Amino acid sequence: MSAAHLHLSPLCQLPAGATGRVCVLNGDDGFCQRVREMGFGEAALVTKISGTATSLCLVNGTRLALNHRAAMSILVEQLPALSLVDGPAGAR
Repeated sequence: MSAAHLHLSPLCQLPAGATGRVCVLNGDDGFCQRVREMGFGEAALVTKISGTATSLCLVNGTRLALNHRAAMSILVEQLPALSLVDGPAGAR
């Protein structure tokens, strides 16, 4: 699905406990390279743990904090919550 059909929002607006897929990095080449090296590359899955001014996130098993400006520059697609009743897709 193309980015034009996705509902994207800044990482800082992802609710605590929600998981999103990184779709777009906005910023200069240096910023984009740094956040990719931290694990926030395109298609990465990120879980927002907490925060508004500073966003605490879980990415690739590591907790990382981003300032508000950085979190505004990472656009994510919020993924549906996994139901504990249904389990992982295809597990039925």
